Amino acid sequence: MRKTETAVQRCKTMSALQKILGGKWKLEILYYIAFHDIRRFGKLRRQLGEITESSLTKQLRELEADGFLIRHDFGEVPPRVEYTLSNLGRSFVDVLAYMKRWGEENLPEAEDADALS
Repeated sequence: MRKTETAVQRCKTMSALQKILGGKWKLEILYYIAFHDIRRFGKLRRQLGEITESSLTKQLRELEADGFLIRHDFGEVPPRVEYTLSNLGRSFVDVLAYMKRWGEENLPEAEDADALS
């Protein structure tokens, strides 16, 4: 199909959201921080299960850079770091809650998996 002048323009808002939240683990990371108060790196990694340390680090750094998370380094040995939602992240909590409800109602395979978490 050829592109024409009447082609629909990409939605910049949805494109930006996809770029920010398109990482494989980002929505789950935000979900566990927001709804299960999981803030520590190690606990997040255990909760996510299959994620590698480097992937979790990358996803957390990107969420921090995009303004969804705040990283608190306590400057202790051994290192202690916690993540909390920023104002922007907290403003996204209602969206996460709606997405979870929608998934429970419309994705039957998600319901069984959710019972494990």
